[in-house]
Amino acid sequence: MTENVAPKEKAYLNFIEQIVARDLADGKNDGRLQTRFPPEPNGYLHIGHAKAICMDFGVAQKFGGVCNLRFDDTNPQKEDTEYVDSIKEDIEWLGFKWGNIYYASDYFQQLWDFAVRLIKEGKAYVDEQTSEEIAQQKGTPTQAGTESPFRNRPIEESLALFEKMNSGELPEGSMVLRAKIDMANPNMHFRDPIIYRIINKEHHRTGTKWKAYPMYDFAHGQSDYFEGVTHSICTLEFVPHRPLYDYFIDELKKGNDLEDHRPRQYEFNRLNLTYTVMSKRKLLALVKEGLVDGWDDPRMPTVCGLRRRGYSPEAVRKFVDMIGYTKFDALNDYAMLEAAAREDLNARSLRVSAVLNPVKLIVTNYPEGQTEEMEAVNNPENEADGTHTITFSRELWIEREDFMEDAPKKFFRMVPGKEVRLKNAYIVKCTGCKKAADGTIEEIYCEYDPESRSGLEGANRKVKGTLHWLSAAHCLPAEVRLYDRLFNVENPSADERDFRELLNPDSLTVLPNCYVEKYVAEQTATRYLQFQRIGYFTYDKHSTPEKLVFNRTVGLKDSWAKK
Repeated sequence: MTENVAPKEKAYLNFIEQIVARDLADGKNDGRLQTRFPPEPNGYLHIGHAKAICMDFGVAQKFGGVCNLRFDDTNPQKEDTEYVDSIKEDIEWLGFKWGNIYYASDYFQQLWDFAVRLIKEGKAYVDEQTSEEIAQQKGTPTQAGTESPFRNRPIEESLALFEKMNSGELPEGSMVLRAKIDMANPNMHFRDPIIYRIINKEHHRTGTKWKAYPMYDFAHGQSDYFEGVTHSICTLEFVPHRPLYDYFIDELKKGNDLEDHRPRQYEFNRLNLTYTVMSKRKLLALVKEGLVDGWDDPRMPTVCGLRRRGYSPEAVRKFVDMIGYTKFDALNDYAMLEAAAREDLNARSLRVSAVLNPVKLIVTNYPEGQTEEMEAVNNPENEADGTHTITFSRELWIEREDFMEDAPKKFFRMVPGKEVRLKNAYIVKCTGCKKAADGTIEEIYCEYDPESRSGLEGANRKVKGTLHWLSAAHCLPAEVRLYDRLFNVENPSADERDFRELLNPDSLTVLPNCYVEKYVAEQTATRYLQFQRIGYFTYDKHSTPEKLVFNRTVGLKDSWAKK
């Protein structure tokens, strides 16, 4: 048995953790703590699941319990081993380890036997009505439902039909097994819920053995019980399901020891994020219809999408901590996620130079053919990360936005007649520029002060502007992808229009003619980069030594703050 310990630090406990601490103190379930993370393998995990993962695994970790991974694979129409593998990868990436791996399909026989017992006890029956007829008879929260004409069919008949449901002879939708509870119950979930349906599709684990499959409400609580789960933690939409959850477990336990040695369900608020959707159905549609570049598109709220975009697992966990766990649903600002990323990446990212919109800068008094190696700090937040060198030469690339021929007073970048500092190099004075016939700037000219090299005394004079740069002959071409909000409305889920109409046409900007310093190409194992003065970036999976491709994780500042 796992030894349970209270948290060492006197940190704030959320309301779920308070419940767990109290149960352990009271000796419930023999002092055991066992949670589970139970995804259905019908899609990739998103950041909402990440919050649940942090809760399920985090509370077990905090109090010395165990969290198992269980795949709720009760619907072979939508499930796939591809999703099983991706879920495992995402959990590990977030930094958590499961105790055991289970599948709801492990319990198909036990669930079947339990259903047979309910039929024999007169607590379940086979219904041959259509799903529309059953729905119509459910009634309303204020009006009792109507009993099915099959509700009181003989037990032997229901048993025979239930066997037939699993024979493969019957079409889908022709019959269901319903629990016989109370058609007048104010909780709609108690009005003879469907607990088995026919699905004539091969299961990814059990093959063709089963044709009758348990519904979620029938399989979930029982699976928790079979595994020894003590705290079944889920999101608020399952609050009305909780009485049914308890009902089936009570029936399963046959009235024995109902108050202990059983799972209890507790609910917290789900994670909703502005400018995106969390619906697996909608996310699947975006992927299938080619509206995004797969499940891991950096604009997607999926865990693999966040990973590809350059978020660290620590940043995701930091964000989850920031929003916290309550009993009230809320819409969380996407900017909070980005703020968590900035804070985290500022501490861990390698500083390098890149120019995204290049224009040529020629240092006219610098000797042709001469080069110098300038020292650049890898991470000012961590001295142990050391330094690297960047080559300086006569012809450089700078950002086109860093030059103005006729600039306003507060423009502290490159202006004719004024000085500016080239980071890690020299102070230079702009002497003019060359323009094309249409007025486009083709080249900018400047002169450098040889005594102003970084580290020399001449570098100490006050100069307001500092620019990043690259040696034109000593850098590498690159493609840079700038990502923005996937949708152009704050809450697309609440909008009546088709969600496809709400997609932000400017959510991806591809810059094909960028440059990065050569040092970047040597750092392919380095996941987190800061392009100085621009933002945080990472290598995309499409990046090769021949064609470097980078994704922007987040800008240095919140560009949406003024919107």
